[in-house]
Amino acid sequence: MSLNIGVVMDPIDHIKPWKDTTLAMLLEAQRRGWSIQYMEPADLYVRDGEVRAVTRDLTVRDDNNDWFTLGEPAPRPLAGLDMILMRQDPPFNAAYLYATYMLEKVEREGVMVVNKPASVRDSNEKLFVTDFPQCCVPTLVSGRADRLREFVKEQGDTVMKPLDAMGGTNVFRIEPGSANLSVIIDVLTENGKTPVMAQRFIPEIKDGDKRILMINGEPVDYALARIPKEGEFRGNLAAGGTGQGRELTDRDRWICQQVGPVLREKGLYFVGLDVIGDYLTEINVTSPTCVRELDQIYGINIAGQLFDALLELRG
Repeated sequence: MSLNIGVVMDPIDHIKPWKDTTLAMLLEAQRRGWSIQYMEPADLYVRDGEVRAVTRDLTVRDDNNDWFTLGEPAPRPLAGLDMILMRQDPPFNAAYLYATYMLEKVEREGVMVVNKPASVRDSNEKLFVTDFPQCCVPTLVSGRADRLREFVKEQGDTVMKPLDAMGGTNVFRIEPGSANLSVIIDVLTENGKTPVMAQRFIPEIKDGDKRILMINGEPVDYALARIPKEGEFRGNLAAGGTGQGRELTDRDRWICQQVGPVLREKGLYFVGLDVIGDYLTEINVTSPTCVRELDQIYGINIAGQLFDALLELRG
């Protein structure tokens, strides 16, 4: 089956091709003979009720020095596409929100959007874990300084982070007696205006922050454990962590069983669970990564598994 697909992503000339999951998806689409229309979020627009975009024909290559060719830009209606991959990175700001509204309109015209725009909009990557308290360490979401300070006093070693960032940005570890606690709270909450997440610190981070990829609610058999560099507590690859392959543990699979049915119900077809030790810490629904690393370590084809599942869903 030959499809005409679109991809909404951040500028392709800025990606790191050797580790970019979106590129892995596009390479697999091209191997299947599918045509690809490239667009950036700012290219989306609505004219007289019709969602359109300035798109370019895209050809991709598995070459770290020369990985893409773009055709000439041209406006086109998006309803003519068979599928759209929404692969824009956070932060989930107003522009991101408006993109989900526009893609939701396209979805109503019969185009499969991966992931479902309304569910991306409604499933904050930090707050979503609070739907599964049985899988998590003690967690507080609040903008109130007094509540946050009380939580740190109660839990001791604590991690505090914003609700809308990625890659370990502005994640703080607060140890008991920290002289910086008040200023960290003030900065993160914008002086009480914005809620943040606080979680009990999980010392097993030394063994890695595992990324488990979920395809239509089912886990890929292997996770990528992102090991913090020396002197760091964040395992994110963007924060200097290194990746090591791991087989899923029984606890990992139990967490996946808790979360998977909800992902299927919401149309969140491709999701990354972050697990430290025995605990779920985040659910990544916007642009989960680590496909290229796992493919290379285990000789698998995760993008192929994803597209097979999506084709089955399309019927």
